[in-house]
Order: sequence, then structure tokens, then C-alpha cells
Amino acid sequence: MSIPPPPGPQQPQDPYGPPQPQGPGPYPQQPYGPQAPQGPYPGAPYAGAPYAVWGQGYLPLNRPAPVNGVAIAALVLGVLCFLPAVGLVLGVIALLQIKKRGERGTGMAIGGAVLSSLGLALWVVMLATGGASSFWEGFKEGANGNSSLSLVKGDCFDVPGDSIDEDVYDVDTVDCAGEHEGEVFGTVRLSGGSYPGDAHVADEAEDKCYTLETRYTMDTWTLTDEIDVYHLTPTRESWEWGDRQIVCVFAHTDERSKLTGSLRSDATTLTADQLAFLEAVNALDDALYEEPEEYAEDDLDVNKAWAKDVADATAEQAEALNGRSWQSAARQPVADLVKTMGKAGKEWTAASTASDVDTFYEHYDTAYSYVDGDETVTAREALGLATTPPAYEDDSGGGNGGGGDGGLDV
Repeated sequence: MSIPPPPGPQQPQDPYGPPQPQGPGPYPQQPYGPQAPQGPYPGAPYAGAPYAVWGQGYLPLNRPAPVNGVAIAALVLGVLCFLPAVGLVLGVIALLQIKKRGERGTGMAIGGAVLSSLGLALWVVMLATGGASSFWEGFKEGANGNSSLSLVKGDCFDVPGDSIDEDVYDVDTVDCAGEHEGEVFGTVRLSGGSYPGDAHVADEAEDKCYTLETRYTMDTWTLTDEIDVYHLTPTRESWEWGDRQIVCVFAHTDERSKLTGSLRSDATTLTADQLAFLEAVNALDDALYEEPEEYAEDDLDVNKAWAKDVADATAEQAEALNGRSWQSAARQPVADLVKTMGKAGKEWTAASTASDVDTFYEHYDTAYSYVDGDETVTAREALGLATTPPAYEDDSGGGNGGGGDGGLDV
């Protein structure tokens, strides 16, 4: 009578084992090569064998190390050269973090530090030579987008399909030597956060452009009656997009006609003698332009004070002309002009001490007869300047007769 085996997972081994497959020979066929040792239980691995790897789908042991974010920032700032000092500091910090954390990005950190060092050196050179200021101004101009239609002083342009006295949305720059609709003689930048209004912009344009006119065209005799001043100004809409610039423009009074050649006559285009002559006569013109709006019969004292200023300006500029060594062709014509200015100065002095209105006007008219006379034309011709005197409005007896032309705002 046999006793059943005890319950449990462990079963007694058959001392003879399972029947082995028989080969063709009289002995049981055994597999070739060494056999792996068996553990104490069927199918169990040997005690010295490694365990199976668990959780392969949950533990990404082969994931690459992350890239250091500071190294990326250092490289970006190094390439842009916008904040080179910051890029250099970030590059050093990134190298320390990479070494400590085992992250990637060493090349980017080094590259950012090197580029930032070069950028920092460039900024130092620009600051030392004043180049940074020019760069910043150019940057701000570019950032303003449509500001001033990208026009600068000295540009000549045409308005495609439109007239200069209408709203201008686009221009084509052209060579000033040929025909063109407008020539820029100055720009003025406005300030403020909100749009100041059409009237304020127009007043600023008229005032500021007037002061720039004779700086660009010192030979004012070239500004004939056919030439007028126009202003390209920001609109309420363009102001919202950053447009803050007024463009001062010379253009033909007839919209169907164009200008030919540049009107520029300043230190960049004039000879030394031409420049000295125009500086003297323009200073005298500035004094004449200050003539009071009140007539002498309304306010004699104000007009006498102005006549005194003109007399002083005449004497000062005559002395400046007389003290210069002129080219041979202009020496005698300028000397003759100085004598005429001396005569005019005496009349202005007499007008400044007049006891009554009639005496004032007597000397006033005589003094003005010397202004832009034959001696002035001869001296200008000898110096190669314009020889056609400008046509002044007949406003004798006061009233600011020497004022400049007004322009249309567009």
C-alpha cells in the first residue's frame, strides 16, 4: 500500500526521470555541449545565474542627458551680441552647471561665451569711438517702420501716382542731378506718447522747417518763386505705428513741374570763400527779417530799436568781409560791397535815432535801397553764386517784409 505525497508545490523526483529519446545506437542520445546547471526546483535558474531585468518599460536607462538651458541662452545672446556681458556670464554659469549635473551643452556654453566676449569688445570700441550713438539712432529709425517714409536730408524723390500736395503714402528716391518732385532739406523728430493733433503738428513743421531751410540752402537766391516748402508729417494713424518725424521738403509750386539739380548749398558743397560770404550776408538778412510787425507810426520806438540792431549787424558783417583774404577775382567786388554796407549802416543808425516817423522812413528807405544792390550781384558773380535777387513782397513801412515762404502740410 503506497502513501500519497504530501500536498504542496514540491513533488518528489522520479528516480529514473522521464524517458529519454533513443538514438539509433544502443545508448541514450545526449545533447552536445555543456549543460546549464539546474536549481533545486524544476525550471528554476541556478543560484549563481543573474535575475531577469524587471520594469524595462518603466525605467529608460538609455535616455540621453538633458541639454542645459543656460547654455542655450548663452549661445543665443552670443549670436545676437545684444547683451554681450550677460551672454558671457551665462556661458560661465552653464559650464559649472554642466559639470555638476552631467548635462549636455558644453559646446553651446563655450560658443556663447566666446561670441559674447567678441561682442563685448566690439561694444567697448563703439563706445570709445562714438559709433554706438550712430548705431542706436539708426536702430530707432528702423524700428519706427514707416517713419518719414525712410527719407533723410539730401534725398530727392518722386511720388508715384500722386501729387506732392496730396496725402503721400510712398516715395521713390531718385538722383538729385536729374528731375525730381521733392528734395529733403531737413527732418524734425517729435516727442510724446499720444498724438498732439493736426494743428500742433502743422505748427511744429512750419517753425522747425523754417530754421532748417537756410542751413541746407545757404545761397537763398537759388530759392526762386517757383520753389515752395512742403512738410511731410505724421498722421494720427501713422503715429500709432511709431511715426514721429517731420520731413521738410523743397518742391515746385506747379505740381506738373519738377525740380532739376540739387538745391543744397552748405559746407558740404561750397568753397571756403563762398561759405564765408554767405555766412556774412545771411546774418545780415536774419537781422532784417526781425522787422517789427507794428508800423513805425504805431510804435516808433520798437522800429527804432530794430533799426539799431540792423545797423550793428551791418557793421559787424562788413568787418568780417573786409578782414578776409579773398580769391583774386572776388577781392575788389567784395571790397566794393563792404563800402556799400558802410553807407547802409549809416542810414540804419540815422533811422534808429529819428525824432519822428517821417525822418525814420526817410532813412529806412535809403538803407533798404542798398540791400541786394548791384555791388552784391557783382560779388556773388565773382564767387560763383546765384545772381538773381529774390523778389520780396512790397511791405514798406513794417510788417515783417522779409519773411519766408509758407508750405502746404501733407
